[in-house]
Amino acid sequence: MAVRAIGYGMKVLMVQFIKGSLHYGELDGAKRLAPEFELLPMGKGSWGSAATRFRWKSTLPRRARRSPWDANGCLSGKYDVIILDEVNVAVRLGLIDVKEVLALIAEKPENVHLILSGRNAHDEVIRVAHLVSEVRSVKHPYDQGIEAEKGIDY
Repeated sequence: MAVRAIGYGMKVLMVQFIKGSLHYGELDGAKRLAPEFELLPMGKGSWGSAATRFRWKSTLPRRARRSPWDANGCLSGKYDVIILDEVNVAVRLGLIDVKEVLALIAEKPENVHLILSGRNAHDEVIRVAHLVSEVRSVKHPYDQGIEAEKGIDY
């Protein structure tokens, strides 16, 4: 979706909620797609860790903004597409409150396309969404003992 949007001259922000301090391909890919594509890794912990903390918790005092999204430009009107990568997982793990996600959905400018990814979306997120898709694993290399591959899995 990001590449398609960029192809039509749209500006894309991808906020990653689970990946943290590890190096992964999206970091280098984002540099190649800049300035139309910006990547904002929010986690400071290790990938998939429940101990992950998000930068927005410390970038601006809470009382100084309406929501954590303001501090990172999500509501600025600068972006046509905002991808919240694995935000549903972050909500499920209790790393971010679903109320804050619902507030972003309600506050986003009408012309902004908001994409939330990750398994087990909260029922309230599903209720207010325009489109909900589910990807399920039928067969996975991990189940066969095949390790994650650079450029494919990370």
